[in-house]
Amino acid sequence: MTGVTVFDQKKGEFEFHAGPVFANIVLADEINRASPKTQSALLEVMEEGHVTVDGVTRDVGDPFLVIATQNPIEQGGTYRLPEAQLDRFMIKTSVGYPDDAATLRILQGVATPRGALDAVATTDTVVAMRELARGVYVNPLISDYIMRIVDATRRASEVRLGVSVRGAISLSKLVMAWAAAHGRSFVTPDDVRELAVPALSHRLVLEPEAEFDGVTAVAVIGQILLDVAPPRENGSQ
Repeated sequence: MTGVTVFDQKKGEFEFHAGPVFANIVLADEINRASPKTQSALLEVMEEGHVTVDGVTRDVGDPFLVIATQNPIEQGGTYRLPEAQLDRFMIKTSVGYPDDAATLRILQGVATPRGALDAVATTDTVVAMRELARGVYVNPLISDYIMRIVDATRRASEVRLGVSVRGAISLSKLVMAWAAAHGRSFVTPDDVRELAVPALSHRLVLEPEAEFDGVTAVAVIGQILLDVAPPRENGSQ
């Protein structure tokens, strides 16, 4: 996954052979089928953007993005993703089934020859978009709103392990990018409410009794959004 150092007999020296994480976009298909050792190899690179092999630290691509899929149905031969790894994913979503129109386009695409795909953006463009999102203004009351939501996950009776500080930071970054994508230079409480579930639900560890009763992390976040009052327009809460 990260790479390996091998000895070149002709040169009489060790050479580093980079693994697949040395890219701008890494797609880990059905990541829950990877062994725990392989999954743990992603921890450093997903958080720091570099890998350490044989005591040498090497940077990966910039920008760097990991997209992972997992099959929620067939669990045979799979490994549960550790909480530390799940916490490094900024957002989680369920793809679900495509609608009829999308399915038809998929079938037509399979039935016809596909040529080479053209690039729609350069890495420099993506970096510039990232910097643009970082310039979005976040009112302190919005940050306080995020903090109160995160704190509520830690106090919920159904939750054994609530959202970490990393999760709060991820939600803050997400709402900034969301606002920028919608042509705004500031974040609103609605942005937080829109992204709280996909940004936070996968970070919760529920109590076994709650899971037995059919409680889901999505439902817990949804209830917290109802209970935690957003900041009002006049600045009060």
